[in-house]
Amino acid sequence: MGCFFSKKSRRKSPKKDSALTDGDGSATGNDLPETNNTALGSDSSQEAPKQYSWDKREKVDPKDFMLTGLKNETVGRLPGKLNGQQFVIQDCENCNIYVFDHSATITIDDCVNCRILLGPVKGSVFFRDCKDIKCVVACQQFRTRDCKKMDVFLCCATQPIIESSTGMKFGCYQYYYPELAFHFKDAGLSIFNNNWSNIHDFTPVSGETNWSLLPEDAVVLEYMPLPDPESEFKSVRISTEASRSIVPMTKGGRRTESEESCLFVFFAGDYTTANARKLIDEATTKGFVLIQTKEVSMRPEDVNRVFQNNAESLTEWITKGPVVALELNGDGVVEACRSIANEVFNGTKLFVSESKNTSSRDVDNFFNFADMQMGL
Repeated sequence: MGCFFSKKSRRKSPKKDSALTDGDGSATGNDLPETNNTALGSDSSQEAPKQYSWDKREKVDPKDFMLTGLKNETVGRLPGKLNGQQFVIQDCENCNIYVFDHSATITIDDCVNCRILLGPVKGSVFFRDCKDIKCVVACQQFRTRDCKKMDVFLCCATQPIIESSTGMKFGCYQYYYPELAFHFKDAGLSIFNNNWSNIHDFTPVSGETNWSLLPEDAVVLEYMPLPDPESEFKSVRISTEASRSIVPMTKGGRRTESEESCLFVFFAGDYTTANARKLIDEATTKGFVLIQTKEVSMRPEDVNRVFQNNAESLTEWITKGPVVALELNGDGVVEACRSIANEVFNGTKLFVSESKNTSSRDVDNFFNFADMQMGL
């Protein structure tokens, strides 16, 4: 089989042979130019080269997708500058770095004494050989290797992993800018799936603790300053108040003050996210604490296993999309949640624990199922 770009062999007919050769078999001088003209053609008869889809793509400059070798600077990317591309940060020292956009993956290598904000990342965020870092990160996967002294306000859909790293501290993600909700959606991340406190230490050392949780009252602004008013990011409207955070503030793995918890589940509808936020506001105003949240899809058999006696009436509600579940904690929380459901969400498709005698089982059944679904 010939090469795709090889020239086709041409068989000579007897007539063409006689026309091209004289008595001793040599080609005549007059015939050669005609043959060459036929093969080469003229400029006027040549067709324009065909264009393919990849020829029409906008040319990408790799330098637009990396920050490298910077010192004492405020740098980053404004909304719309990455649009889901990969990004690299390396060899930066004492910098404030703000990435106000969604991306595919981000790697951060050999950075020292930097403050870093990363918009939602569809894949992984990987810190390597970094130290004295304070950061706000939302991603599908979070990992560090050979890092020292990092304070991380995290939203991570899977279990965060640290490897050969020490002095790591974690808190719940708290941040807002106008495009952030859209960036979460573009990155395929749910604001309700946050495993920020469920850390896996890949290289534990006996008798030592490589990671811990930040103080419960830790304020992002004390770790991650706002951009300099004279910088290119002055037009981005930012809030670090926990009440305005796109991601709900959860207690995570911290010890609860009450033994009573309540499971509150919203089934898919037009206002599921807004309803969940409304519930959080109503419950926290009454002094209750949000422990954890999850957004997962369910099958009929899942409904039977999780909701048991209430399954029959709930099965038809799972067909329109994933459910959003919240665990709220505090003395009297079950009665309060049932009251909120009747007064605020009357007519909404939802499930609330019926009594404090069964609420712990409800919470365990649902979140054990959700963790299995998400591979946690």
